[in-house]
Amino acid sequence: MPAPVVATVDEVATVNLADPATHVERDLSGYWRRLRTSMPVHWHPESEFGRGFWVLSRYSDIISVYRDNERFTSEEGNVLATLLQGGDTASGKMLAVTDGRRQRDLRGVMLKAFSPRVLARLADKVNENTERRVRGAVERGEFDFAAEVSEHIPISTICDLLGVPESDRATLLRLNKSALSSDDPGETFTDAWSARNEILLYFAELAEERRREPKDDVVTVLATATVDDVRLSPQEIIFNCYSLILGGDESTRISMNCAVHAFTEFPEQWRALKRGDAGVKAAVEEVLRWSTPAMHFGRTARQDVTLYDRVIKKGDLVTLWNSSANRDEEIFADPYVFDVGRSPNKHVTFGHGPHFCLGSYLARVELEALLTALITFVDGVELAGPVGRVHSNFLSGISRLPVKTTPSRRTD
Repeated sequence: MPAPVVATVDEVATVNLADPATHVERDLSGYWRRLRTSMPVHWHPESEFGRGFWVLSRYSDIISVYRDNERFTSEEGNVLATLLQGGDTASGKMLAVTDGRRQRDLRGVMLKAFSPRVLARLADKVNENTERRVRGAVERGEFDFAAEVSEHIPISTICDLLGVPESDRATLLRLNKSALSSDDPGETFTDAWSARNEILLYFAELAEERRREPKDDVVTVLATATVDDVRLSPQEIIFNCYSLILGGDESTRISMNCAVHAFTEFPEQWRALKRGDAGVKAAVEEVLRWSTPAMHFGRTARQDVTLYDRVIKKGDLVTLWNSSANRDEEIFADPYVFDVGRSPNKHVTFGHGPHFCLGSYLARVELEALLTALITFVDGVELAGPVGRVHSNFLSGISRLPVKTTPSRRTD
């Protein structure tokens, strides 16, 4: 697709990034080009959704702030939903909103659960589950890819890792979608808050079970872990389980949907992948760049910071827009083209610096399994109806994807 027309300054003033409807109803490509070109540190005024905040749009500036835990903190919250509500109740307890030594300690505990042995075992299950889901859907010919395939892969993977029983997984998927990635514009903040509380309560009960009867899973690791001979607090255990179930399901599910949608928009890229003109691993990275499920992350300034000619005051909210960084013309050639062979591809879909996504390896495994299964079982794919989109100011992507597939000649 051609590069978008740069938005005017007046048009920029009409965009409310805090409004979920903005990200569903408007194409912001021209907006981001204007900001990257001439307004790289943009003040977003307050609105009915909350206080004003700074918007960073250039790749280099976003990378710089991700690295800078001295002048910017995530402990006040790291997404608009919590930042605009006055802060995150998980501050200092959940890895994503903890800085400094405690963040390093928590990350070390959680990395123990991501051992090579565990990840290798999970990779085998991911490949098996993905192949089965794709094969079954393709046999039907026309189906909703989101409902029939992508909703069943990341949730199974992260639940296997956490030790969530099969019987509870459908409920957690429903709660996850309500908490972060609903496609219902009628869902309220209260609905999302209620879903999040249900998830927290679920993991409080599961953690208590694991203390009594330990198993080989992440909940057990967290429930029995110690730092300096002191066990993690109940809140630390629950909040980090919550973070893993949301992060391990939502983002990859959306990336999977966006991958298939991209192949319907760029059929020549599907043919290139199918022929082997581009490698699966390179294609995975382009899917991650192209989809950018987490549009932004947030920080709060610890002190006054001057960036270009703008002064960010201590206590100001600063938002880092991955969705703009991953289309930055200074970093990516033809950024508005989906190119499965793109190299290099240093996207920021997983963030950067101390808070780089803990689940990046699993996400890549899942996407590689999906692309491999599609290559094996699918010759062609096209849209079979209108798509549905996530209604959120944090996550962006497709939630409903009706497609029609042509099966591969060799599906044995």
